[in-house]
Amino acid sequence: MSAASASPFLANIPSPPQGVWYIGPIPLRAYALCIIAGIVLAVWISNRRWIARGGREGTVVDVAVWAVPFGLIGGRLYHVATDWYKYFGPDKNPLDALKVWEGGLGIWGAVALGAVGAWIGCRQRGVPLPAFADTVAPGLVLAQAVGRLGNWFNQELYGGPTTVPWGLEIYRRIDPETGLADPIAGVAVDPTPITVVHPTFLYELVWNVGVFLLVLWADRKFRMGHGRVFALYVAGYTAGRVWIEMMRSDEATHILGIRINVFTSLLVFLAAVIYLLVVRGKREDPALLAGKPYPEDLPSTVEPKSDDSKSEEPKSDDSKSGDSKTTEDEATPDSNTEPPGETSPDQDSPGSDEDEASSAPSDKDAKSQS
Repeated sequence: MSAASASPFLANIPSPPQGVWYIGPIPLRAYALCIIAGIVLAVWISNRRWIARGGREGTVVDVAVWAVPFGLIGGRLYHVATDWYKYFGPDKNPLDALKVWEGGLGIWGAVALGAVGAWIGCRQRGVPLPAFADTVAPGLVLAQAVGRLGNWFNQELYGGPTTVPWGLEIYRRIDPETGLADPIAGVAVDPTPITVVHPTFLYELVWNVGVFLLVLWADRKFRMGHGRVFALYVAGYTAGRVWIEMMRSDEATHILGIRINVFTSLLVFLAAVIYLLVVRGKREDPALLAGKPYPEDLPSTVEPKSDDSKSEEPKSDDSKSGDSKTTEDEATPDSNTEPPGETSPDQDSPGSDEDEASSAPSDKDAKSQS
């Protein structure tokens, strides 16, 4: 008896009948769309947080231009390195390692190499990397949640058979033209599930949303800085990844009978916790987040110089004489006005004698001058 028929519940979570649609010869892949949607959402959230912290609009996009490509390459490299047997060996095609659209992005490689890209972008913009990492942390974990929907469309990253009411139905997909099995680009022609499994992709999606809310709350409550928000995100994510990874039933590299990503998650979790305990300090000064000026800022600093140059044009002799006459008139006191220093004796200020005494050189000063 199959897991589907053994379930006492009539309703399970159905898988999409297909994950690829074609617009003419162009494939429209749900996995890629989910990844793109997650990136756009992360950039939008991070940009709002960056501006709220005192940074300038546009900085997040400038850094993302470096971080996103680096992250995608790093994620793919980690996947290929840990699941190398899928691409190298007998009856394997090494070029399949380039087919990112078929799934397979390791989060650890994406974070590691993405951080290198972010470091490059932060240096170009003149902003501190720890503050930038704290800003983008909530958006990153929410982007991971959106990206997990791509695994749902690809019918991948699920657990073992189950009878729970939220079990995931897996269908047999085939290529309509050839009739051969095609789990990624094929179409499910039979709505009867071949098995019902734990939707571990959904478990991770829900967990990531919880980490997103936790990080936002902690950041607002404690005003964390110096990379501690990012460390909290890493610790929270890896804590969930350990038990979710142990539930998965897809092929993976094992060490001592345990999936390699379990060991990676534990090591990264410990490193993040140590960072949280060791690093201290208040949130960075908002002035540090302004970064280098943008090109559009330069005209505003150049315009005053052009105005000064115009005001310094040579004047005619008449204007010079007029200016000098005006200056002389201003310097000549009015005949009806007494000079400031010639006040009547009964109007002398009490401090005038002291001022004269202080201005007159003392005997010691006279001797020193001689």
